[in-house]
Amino acid sequence: MIQRSQLDLRKFVAPEFVCGHGALQLAGRYARNLGMKQVLLVTDPGVRAAGWAEAVGESLTEAGISFTVFDSISVNPRSRQVMSGKEVYLSEECTGIVAVGGGSPMDCAKGIGIASSNMQDILAFEGVDRVPVPAPPLICIPTTAGSSADVSQFAIITDEERKRKIAIVSKALVPDISLLDPEPLTTMPRDLTVDTGMDTLSHAIEAYVSNASSPMTDVHALEAIRLVRSALPAALEEPEDLNLRFSTLLASLHAGLAFSNASLGAVHAMAHSLGGAYDLAHGRCNALLLEHVIAANYEAAADRYDRIGAILGNGPDERTPPAEGVAAFRKTLGITETLAEIGVREDAIPALAHGAYADPCMVTNPRNLACEDIERIYEHAL
Repeated sequence: MIQRSQLDLRKFVAPEFVCGHGALQLAGRYARNLGMKQVLLVTDPGVRAAGWAEAVGESLTEAGISFTVFDSISVNPRSRQVMSGKEVYLSEECTGIVAVGGGSPMDCAKGIGIASSNMQDILAFEGVDRVPVPAPPLICIPTTAGSSADVSQFAIITDEERKRKIAIVSKALVPDISLLDPEPLTTMPRDLTVDTGMDTLSHAIEAYVSNASSPMTDVHALEAIRLVRSALPAALEEPEDLNLRFSTLLASLHAGLAFSNASLGAVHAMAHSLGGAYDLAHGRCNALLLEHVIAANYEAAADRYDRIGAILGNGPDERTPPAEGVAAFRKTLGITETLAEIGVREDAIPALAHGAYADPCMVTNPRNLACEDIERIYEHAL
């Protein structure tokens, strides 16, 4: 059971952030304020095709700042992509990084920053507080609402040789500023909106039940759950509505502030293992695991899970079991498959469980899970 007191010592780390329509256009001003002369503009081909990287580039040019674009980034950023970005950063004599995109470009940008400042391979930083030299200045401009990489001290990088994702957790990864503009979200495809929205929900739920939660993180986590419950289905129906898109972006912000300071749990540990082995979308992995982890954890944090169930229910008088509430919610978004239906094999479960057990996110799970427990959760999700 979770034992906590509001008097327990806790710390809270957050970057500066600017919210609202037009925030993206401030990139040049803030880059100049941070002393950037030559910027590495980190993005991906999809964001570049949508025009958002070009818009940020125009802002940099107007501020008199030169930049080089690095967009060789996949959906799950690879360690070799980070190291390629590092070589470009150093060869172009860059003095700062601006990341435009979802979690993949932002995590890759964080990796490029610490690999450049420490002159080490990115895989050397796996774990908690293992970054000795701070990264160069970093501005993040999210074009999705889910990863919260723009406000967190996490970066998730795929080690392609071992087919696993590593978690790097350090205050050195907290961006200097996040520019939260709802307009780029209007070009997100439906599936990406759903997956990133479920990532937000997973972040918020895991932060709320984390054994490192606090009164500060609780406020953000609960508000994120409320916003996802109300705004995400509406944004799918009206994808060009800036107010709805801003609400999903605000949910991601709240969830990020919560989990960056309370950490996560078994859902993310298992999703990292699963995504590394099968190269699956992170948000979809979370969505398919979340209800099963809640069921396994429930007795360890029943009051907190019940409060989550009340938010996800259909009314104040309806008491919805939290695992059922999550399952029903994801199905209304069109996520109806199982792990088996997306290609996960039963004989892979022992290796997946071993990877999840070693993930740093497992440390703050409300229930102490053995490898055998993790295997059973994967089996239930098949």
